[in-house]
Amino acid sequence: MREAGRIVARAHEAMRQAIEPGVSTKQLDTIASTVLRDHGAEPCFLGYAPGEHPPFPATITASINQELVHGIPSPARRLREGDIIGIDVACFYQGYVGDAAFTHPVGEISRSAQRLLSATKTALDAAIAQSVLGKRISDVAKATAKTAGRLGYSVAREYTGHGVGAAMHEEPQVPNWWHSRNSRFKWQDYDLQVGMTYAIEPMLIAGRSDLVELDDGWTVVTKDGSLTAHFEHTVAITEDGPLILTLL
Repeated sequence: MREAGRIVARAHEAMRQAIEPGVSTKQLDTIASTVLRDHGAEPCFLGYAPGEHPPFPATITASINQELVHGIPSPARRLREGDIIGIDVACFYQGYVGDAAFTHPVGEISRSAQRLLSATKTALDAAIAQSVLGKRISDVAKATAKTAGRLGYSVAREYTGHGVGAAMHEEPQVPNWWHSRNSRFKWQDYDLQVGMTYAIEPMLIAGRSDLVELDDGWTVVTKDGSLTAHFEHTVAITEDGPLILTLL
């Protein structure tokens, strides 16, 4: 899993270096696909079709500005100065999965956009810091929500992090907030144990948390058009604390 995570990190770094105004999201997808193939890995997203969704047609998801997650790469979608783009990549390598996402600035971005990116990264760091023995999944979720709220942002409630291992989506779910007794959401809580591996993925929203899925069957956008950011790492629980598996 550590090597799968490193391959994902290499793909992210190659795309990060290519991000600039005028680059298409399809070009970024091609870069990621090439990195995965060159390292003997296969994309998790390509052809993925859960539930009522059509098969996903690309290696990465590329979500710009008000798009929260699952944006479909396109040669017609070109980055513009001031955009922010969230890119998610996952791969299979020798039977195991690595999964990570980062949101990047395109050229010079507004102060408000930069604050959103910084806050989302801070929320991820806070959640990772809770990934230690003696804590529970609910502690990880609450750390994300508390950090987001303190910094003035909403979190995506319908979309969560997740266990990662031999499959891309396993138990436990790792939400960005924790349900109250009367909530319609009822995630199972778990004590953190050595060897657990999961993806933590804060999704912060500058406005309201209401979301809409577009007619393409994948792209999720904010209903009020507000900016969003998405950061994700795959983490392992060890006796010595959290081990981030999706770093170079």
